[in-house]
Amino acid sequence: GKIATREELTARYRVEVRWLSELAPHRAAFGAAYRLRGRNSDSGATIQEARPPPPGLEPFADDDAEFNALFLALAEARVHKSENEIALLRYASWVTSNAHADVMPRATPGTYEYQLEARFLYHCSDTGGCRNCAYTSICACGPNAAVLHYGHAGAPNARQLQLGDFALLDMGAEYHCYCSDITCTMPVGGTFSPDQRIVYEGVLEAQRAVFGMLRPGTSWTACHLAAEREVLRSLKKLGVVVGDLDEAQGAALGGVFLPCGLGHFIGIDTHDVGGYLPAYPERSTRAGLRKLRTARVLAPGMCLTVEPGCYFIDALLDRALKDPAHAKFLDASRVAAFRGFGGVRLEDVIVVTAGGFENFTTCPRTVAEVEAVMAGGAWPPAVDAAPDLKRRWARFEGGGLVDVVVPAGA
Repeated sequence: GKIATREELTARYRVEVRWLSELAPHRAAFGAAYRLRGRNSDSGATIQEARPPPPGLEPFADDDAEFNALFLALAEARVHKSENEIALLRYASWVTSNAHADVMPRATPGTYEYQLEARFLYHCSDTGGCRNCAYTSICACGPNAAVLHYGHAGAPNARQLQLGDFALLDMGAEYHCYCSDITCTMPVGGTFSPDQRIVYEGVLEAQRAVFGMLRPGTSWTACHLAAEREVLRSLKKLGVVVGDLDEAQGAALGGVFLPCGLGHFIGIDTHDVGGYLPAYPERSTRAGLRKLRTARVLAPGMCLTVEPGCYFIDALLDRALKDPAHAKFLDASRVAAFRGFGGVRLEDVIVVTAGGFENFTTCPRTVAEVEAVMAGGAWPPAVDAAPDLKRRWARFEGGGLVDVVVPAGA
């Protein structure tokens, strides 16, 4: 096809565009040249290893006055989203929310996990114009729901759904490189069992606890601990956890059932950068907290996921039952009853504002909402049964999203 001109590229991306052949004389006009440095905290790979410079380019000379200045500046800039970035993230989450609601009634016995993934991908492309997804879809049903990042090539969403399973669906659309990352959990067959309801509502209460704290100046670590407390409270109601909750949480028992972090920055990467930059809180070594992707204090313009969960992971349960510090808070017979249960995760995309936060996720969330949609009920609803979730309702009109008021109601 036609190669775009510099002028066309400049107009499209709103930055000055030059060819690589012009780089050397352009660089000579500046007193210092910066190149990216950095190591991915998950993979351990450096930027140079993951994205080597084009052949023939001379290495950039770093300004030793501030080591790694370009990487730090870019990472910090990506933490705080502009209005245009927030609009893209909201649109991607609106498409994703609608796709989740479309998939929900299809979580029926006999369906395969990959069929749920296929329906999600179709809806995002056909209805939302999102040709790409932010990551490989996680359609984890039954015991697979205890695998946090299920759905990869080695576990390719291939299980057939069984009545009594939980279906944990973690799927997100991508629009103009901006990501969404939303998880819904639902009972296969459409009705929660008593135990499923306790676990599910415990995770929903964890979300509510966090939403009550989301405002500038709040520690993300404190948000995680508040969510962890609600998960432990639901487990005590189930009889899985026994004893004093303060002591149990102090012993890091929450890390057995919520071993991952509460959430992460989101933007042009699903797990966006900026979590552990210099001059900000360092990563904790405590179980559960050490998996947090940031420990920063919230500020306006930060976009994050809020994704508490409760998982029954055999390896962690085995270890906890052998550890006297944890075993004294567990009823071994009740733990055994939940092996193979899988897990629950609820994940919303939010933006921190000057006055609190906005929730871009508009999925069914209460037990009544989930069961109604699974039975074929309409979505979005006529009334908002959970206004405390602060779901920002919208419709597509005139080339963009416009706000919709959904009145509060039972």
